[in-house]
Amino acid sequence: MSNEIRIDDLAAPVLNDMQRMALEYGESVHTELSVDAVCAAAMASTGLSDFGPNDFRERLNVQLTEMNDDPDRTGIGRMLMFGDCSRYAANRLLINDLLKRHPEILEIPIEKPVIVVGLPRSGTTHLVNLLAADTRFRSMPLWESYEPVPHPNEVVEAGAIDPRWTRCNQTWKAMQRAAPFIAAMHPMEPDHVHEENELMAPDFSNYNVEWVARTPKWRDYYLAHDQTEHYAYMKTVLQIMQWYRPRQRWVLKSPQHLEQLGPLMATFPDATIVVTHRDPVAVVQSTITMNCYGARTAYRSTKPEWYRDYWAERIRLLLESSIRDRHLLPEGRTIHVLFHEYMADEMGTLASIYECAGLEFTPQAVAEIGAYQAAHPRGKEGRVIYDLRRQFSVTPEELRAPFDFYYERFPVRIEVQ
Repeated sequence: MSNEIRIDDLAAPVLNDMQRMALEYGESVHTELSVDAVCAAAMASTGLSDFGPNDFRERLNVQLTEMNDDPDRTGIGRMLMFGDCSRYAANRLLINDLLKRHPEILEIPIEKPVIVVGLPRSGTTHLVNLLAADTRFRSMPLWESYEPVPHPNEVVEAGAIDPRWTRCNQTWKAMQRAAPFIAAMHPMEPDHVHEENELMAPDFSNYNVEWVARTPKWRDYYLAHDQTEHYAYMKTVLQIMQWYRPRQRWVLKSPQHLEQLGPLMATFPDATIVVTHRDPVAVVQSTITMNCYGARTAYRSTKPEWYRDYWAERIRLLLESSIRDRHLLPEGRTIHVLFHEYMADEMGTLASIYECAGLEFTPQAVAEIGAYQAAHPRGKEGRVIYDLRRQFSVTPEELRAPFDFYYERFPVRIEVQ
């Protein structure tokens, strides 16, 4: 049985029963996308009311207004946006409440993290999960990133399953039913190590919204504002996680850091930075296929050409920013990883990263990472077959031309012909 996945209905989706039911239900429910409605839901779910500084309301309003003004967003798409925002607002309440009761958390050091920085779809997720398999590292599983502070009314007995894990797993199972090919493109199991972008979400400032909605206005707003304070907020949430579950050294990752090297290094000045590099055409191809596939229930029309144009430009902006700010990367604590070399020799790549980070690549680490590799072989959930020409009306050569500046600097292997 072949494990190849061909998505032939990007432009005109053929919906499964779960997708049709979700669309029908979404249209039967009125969802108010307003700051007040989101905050009210967060207060009702937590029993708290102090959000801390109110500057977040402006950023949240920018996101919600753009969503409200888009008639192509479906009812279920609006519900999903409301659910995410109300969860972030509830997290903000819980974070603020915890810090008021335990201000000593702000004194906890986050020392010498290893941070993976690279384009989306360039192997960063797999790489950070390999590193996180070494139990000396502190990492952030998806379930913990979704709810970094436990609900005060939920007491977890020793050995019991955390209800936050259960909720995350339920979300993942529902996602698999509603978008069955997502597992092959971007695993979202509860224990999968996630991006710390999620920890900026309670401050309502990161680029994650762009992955779940068509939000060029938010992109422009976000890029026009200094993100240093939001990176500081993210570090505070890491301190909270460190307080709950201490470990000496963190491993982190996010593609967003490519365009935020200044805020990143201001927040973690002693970090070791691992920069991944991959053929940008392969990155764009994977990104637009995944996002267009995910749009079949969130939007009334999937608009493949919109995703093509938006993400080709967005990937270019990420790379241009990273080259502009390359001088900010710490000399002696930065390592560049080429995707094709990393795929050919994962253990060799990891050994080089450990050396750069000043950390011994012990036999135990090798064994733990090897066990993760054995349990998570590449292509385990299937391999997506891409077709830029037929699905997105563009040739690889046309997509490649704007990235000459990048190919000239980094010897990435051309993957898409």
